[in-house]
Amino acid sequence: MFTSIFSGLFDTAESTVIAPGSFVLCVGVSLIIGLILAGCYMYRSRYTRSFVATIAILPAIVCVVIMMVNGNVGTGVAVAGAFSLVRFRSAAGSAKEIGAIFLAMGTGLLTGMGYLGYAVLVALLLGGISMLYNQLDFGTGRNGRLYKTIRITIPEDLDYTDVFEPILRDYTTACELTQVKTTNMGSLFRLTYDVTLKDASEEKEMIDRLRCRNGNLEITVSNQQTAAGEL
Repeated sequence: MFTSIFSGLFDTAESTVIAPGSFVLCVGVSLIIGLILAGCYMYRSRYTRSFVATIAILPAIVCVVIMMVNGNVGTGVAVAGAFSLVRFRSAAGSAKEIGAIFLAMGTGLLTGMGYLGYAVLVALLLGGISMLYNQLDFGTGRNGRLYKTIRITIPEDLDYTDVFEPILRDYTTACELTQVKTTNMGSLFRLTYDVTLKDASEEKEMIDRLRCRNGNLEITVSNQQTAAGEL
């Protein structure tokens, strides 16, 4: 009587019914794996509470879905289509966040298929590698500090054509004017340059020379965001 509660209304003689004990074991392992992955992601990383909470529960969700599909190809295709719709209802995250989501989903797939040992091994191995990369600041080399975006505010009567390029060429190896925008009801212009500095220690000296040329109006220097920087 107790096991019949967990039987599906549309089960047939060929259907494989998952025992409640196995179901609870798989979901429990998935929740533990989710906590491991969330902890690994939080190590020396910027994160939001909602994202790490999602990572912690995502393996269990995927596990339940896979167990309920239970070899039904038609249901599996429908579930894949439903998951694909989530992409269009949420903002794209960073490449690191997308990688964490794929890892959580992968471990959920393993537990849903019953490979609990492999799921734990994958979580510990790849989670540990992620923590190691964060510890070593992998991918943040010296050159990353040289790519800058400079926004210079100028009065409307100043001809900005090649007015700042001579100064920028003294301090940069590459310089490109990427945007011209009017501001303050059209009384000011804001120029945006993507540059590669020759020496990061000369940044202040470059700003001081630019201030003399733009009448000491606002100048902003920030890390350059490229189209390939975030996925």
